[in-house]
Amino acid sequence: MTVVVGLTGGIGTGKSTVAAMLRERGAVIIDSDEIVRELQAPGQPMLEEIATAFGAAMIAADGSLDRAKLGDIVFRDPEARIQLNAIVHPGVGRESAARLAKARNAGAELIVLDIPLLFETRRKGTASGANSGADAVVVVYAPRELQISRQLERNDYNRAEAERRVDSQISIEEKRKLADHVIDNSGSLDETARQVRELVSVLVAG
Repeated sequence: MTVVVGLTGGIGTGKSTVAAMLRERGAVIIDSDEIVRELQAPGQPMLEEIATAFGAAMIAADGSLDRAKLGDIVFRDPEARIQLNAIVHPGVGRESAARLAKARNAGAELIVLDIPLLFETRRKGTASGANSGADAVVVVYAPRELQISRQLERNDYNRAEAERRVDSQISIEEKRKLADHVIDNSGSLDETARQVRELVSVLVAG
């Protein structure tokens, strides 16, 4: 039996860390961010759509998407973010569905749909796995202040920019309430790994 899990969180919660731990324990990871990067590569139709919608300045000198410049726009302007999502999400959804079908057909025991904006893009008032085509939704949690401090450590943002990016998403406290399972990533990596081991045991056991 294949178990499909939707994995989400928020900026700075450490979702990528948890996804890597799940991969180490045998899960097949379908990474939405990875798919986005592939679909936005030079020569891809999605990149041309973004340039048409937001201007040729979004394309860097080497022909790639200037993600920093685009991010500066969409994290400041909710309407621009909606416009970008309308370009990105349909293609990512189709490719994710194709990879999910392939993993199912290959007999994968645990498939993880790594979707950063799962609740934002499929919000229907509940967190049931059906919202993402998954059997359950796992939220990677870290409190808001830790989300902000992690961004300040790893990115060249001031505090206002870090707060703006965190606040562009549904609050992590609300996501935590909507989750079927929560991985608290506010402590040590060992503690996070312990929670991941227990989660896999629960999911595989059905």
